[in-house]
Amino acid sequence: METTIPLQGTVFTLLVRVGIASSIAALLARSKVFHRVLAEERRTLNERLIFVLLYGPPVALGVLIRLVLGYSATDVSLEGSLVAGLVGGRMTGLMVGALAGLPSFLNEEPLSLPFCMACGAVGGVLRDLCFNKEQVWQFTPFTFLTIPRMLWQLTVRGEGNWLFLPLIACSALEFTRIGLAQTFSESLFYFGSGVGWQLLLALFAAVFSVALTLTIWNNTRIQIKLLDQEQMVLKARMEALTRQINPHFLFNTLNTAVSMTRINPETAREVLVKLSTILRRLLTQTETFVSLRDELEFIDNYLDIELVRFGPEKLRFIKEVDEDALSALVPNMLLQPIVENAIRHGLSRRIEGGEIHLRTAQHDGRVVIEIRDTGIGIPAEKIPEIFESGIGISNVNERLKVLYGKDFVFHIDSTEGEGTFIRIEIPSEPRL
Repeated sequence: METTIPLQGTVFTLLVRVGIASSIAALLARSKVFHRVLAEERRTLNERLIFVLLYGPPVALGVLIRLVLGYSATDVSLEGSLVAGLVGGRMTGLMVGALAGLPSFLNEEPLSLPFCMACGAVGGVLRDLCFNKEQVWQFTPFTFLTIPRMLWQLTVRGEGNWLFLPLIACSALEFTRIGLAQTFSESLFYFGSGVGWQLLLALFAAVFSVALTLTIWNNTRIQIKLLDQEQMVLKARMEALTRQINPHFLFNTLNTAVSMTRINPETAREVLVKLSTILRRLLTQTETFVSLRDELEFIDNYLDIELVRFGPEKLRFIKEVDEDALSALVPNMLLQPIVENAIRHGLSRRIEGGEIHLRTAQHDGRVVIEIRDTGIGIPAEKIPEIFESGIGISNVNERLKVLYGKDFVFHIDSTEGEGTFIRIEIPSEPRL
């Protein structure tokens, strides 16, 4: 079925046709489900079916709009079928081709169904011929610019380039569609008159529609890989920061046990037993996040060791826990460095000791943790420094930055001689 329109109208229609193909690709690229399909080159059967179900209907809808409204620019059945084969293989191309050709087949265009399926199969064969599947994504609208270089390599060096094949396939399939439509009148739709400038423009539109679709999806693939790499870097950084805490904590606790070995062996033994319980968790707990319940249990075990050293009369620990917040996920080893700092740099310097008051709450999807001690306090001019130096506070601050970016609160307020107040506010859902 021929569409007879002036050259100027043909140019506009074909530009819109390229835009329609690109728009379908861009809309699908926003889908997280579709991201899983694009992420890897080796796709499971389920992933290929997802591709067919997500990509096939929009292509078929474009054909249906052309049939119902007579707007030929929405028909990207050739390009969609070919792209499906290039990305997903022969069976994927055949299925998308079947969906694309079915509306026009039912509308008395009998060659549309086998032709679209053939386009999908051709795309699948081209994919099979591509030794490095990543090269599929190198087929871009700028491939035209490399034709002279590819021809020189072919004639002088005898080196072929796979990118020739999609170019030839797009042109050959468009020629075939025009030839079939002109031979078997009204049996197949095609653009323009099939001669002169209109033929050349139709060929260019087919190539650009395929190339732009692949380019859009390739950009999405690159973004997915960059995000994955960023997540891996963040996790590695988190692991390094956590490992920095563990030796520091171990060193201080062993010092406590060693200092008691001679004067109170039984107490030293008790400290080491409790330390073994803590180490068992540290060595088996590899997750970045733990529940607040687990984190508080860890703090209880840690304080059992400190109570042995300081005595219950000099170290008092008060907890005010919101039961709704216990299931929230918080960074592993979030509280221990803060509690340790409160004891060693605040309470231990008071002859009479003091207390630590810990309160947790959850509201509006955020977890709030407040720790108040009655230690000697921190001079106001030194508070900014502790965020950048040392191991305890600076480590916690750095890990919160890695995990939450700017979406957290880590506030310290201290009065010399009275104590220190720390407030942490984080999202209740993890970011890694």
